[in-house]
Order: sequence, then C-alpha cells, then structure tokens
Amino acid sequence: MTCAVQTHIGYIRDENQDRVGMREFGENRLLLVCDGMGGERSGSKASTMASEIFFEHFEEGYTEDLDAYGVRSLLLSSVSAANSVVYTTARMDYQNFGMGTTCVAAFVSEEYIAIANVGDSRAYYLSDGIMQQVTTDHTVVNMLWEKGEITEEEMKTHPQRHMLVKAVGVERTVCPDFYSIRRTANKPFRLLLCSDGLSGFCTDEEIQAILGDTLSAEEIVQKLIDAALEKGGRDNISVAVVTAE
Repeated sequence: MTCAVQTHIGYIRDENQDRVGMREFGENRLLLVCDGMGGERSGSKASTMASEIFFEHFEEGYTEDLDAYGVRSLLLSSVSAANSVVYTTARMDYQNFGMGTTCVAAFVSEEYIAIANVGDSRAYYLSDGIMQQVTTDHTVVNMLWEKGEITEEEMKTHPQRHMLVKAVGVERTVCPDFYSIRRTANKPFRLLLCSDGLSGFCTDEEIQAILGDTLSAEEIVQKLIDAALEKGGRDNISVAVVTAE
C-alpha cells in the first residue's frame, strides 16, 4: 500500500485555502483533505486549524488494538473536535465570522477503509475497473436533485452549485457522514480524496482514466493535479491517493 498527497494553489486564487495531510499508524494510513471557506484569510485559517486539531485528536486517541468500531468513533470525534475549535474561534473574532471548511478523511487498514465526510470534498474508490463516488456532496444543488426539483444536467450550471449546506465550524455541532468499505485480501484498489478544485472541473470519466492507470501513487497525484490545471486551474486543488496492488 502506497500513498501520496499534494496541493496546488491553481492559477486564479491569491491563496491556497486547501490543506491535505497523511499520517502513518504502523501499516495503516490516515488521510485528510480540507477546503476552507470564508472572507479574506479566514478560509485558510479554518482549514489549517481543522486539519491540525483533527490529526491531533486522532493521534491522542489511537491505539494499536483499536477495532473497526473504535476507529469509526475516533474518526467522527476527531471531526467534531475540529468543528468545535473552528466554531469557537469564529465567534471570538468578528473578522472570522462565517469561516468553515470541508473535511473528508479516510483511515485505510488491511481489512477495511473508514471514511468520514462533511462538505463537498470527495472520496472515490476504484476496484475491478469500476470507480464509485463514495461520499455525498453536502451542497444545495445535491439536496435539490435528491428532492427531484432539478435535473442532473441543471446541477452543472445552477447558481448555487457551490453553496454548502453543511461544513466544519459553521454550526455548534456537526454530524459527518460515515462510510465503510470492506477490503478483500490482496485485491488491488485505488482510493482518492480530493477538493472540488479537482472534482469541480474534471469529469468522473477523466478522473477514473487517471486513477485506473498503471502508475504509482505519486504519478497519479501529479497527473490529477495537471488535469485540473489544464482546465484553467480556477480553484485550489488538493489530492490524496492510496494504491494497493
């Protein structure tokens, strides 16, 4: 199992408000992508704070004998800990009011993959040549689509397509989505976590073509970043990839 992470400011933004990171726990890996939001530099502050608190909380609570249920609880409580700190900080200084961040995290072990998500940063899983989007976007357009009020085609151009209905640090409490994927021994797979600087400009077909290529994790990450930049690089781009052959 190999991992690689990378972030790029893109060509338009003045600041990179994304944060991406990875930690090792023996043979297991923990990956995180945060995409900050808020005026001025508040988005950057929110994503930095959230990623630091998330990793700190997880590391403090992790033990080698932790089972799948324990990892699930620790993953969710780490997101909640980040939410509390960002929320409190935003209310202590009016200049930070409204700041928040997306958060998608994955813990990858030999037996399973555990994923927690808030916002519209995504997790994709590829196995047997089939890629699926694991997470659900917490956006206005996705909510409208699920209610049958707009079509999938209308989602692409809707004026509120980037508006979130849930993010870390915006409300006093947050309830992340949780997903678990059972791994089959020695079965190859690819896992991708990314901000919408990738998924918002590259199609699923384009992402799958790169993710499914016979490349190393580092090469896949670079090709995904390059693909988003070729589309104009109009947002910060963050990518974390795990490959198992």
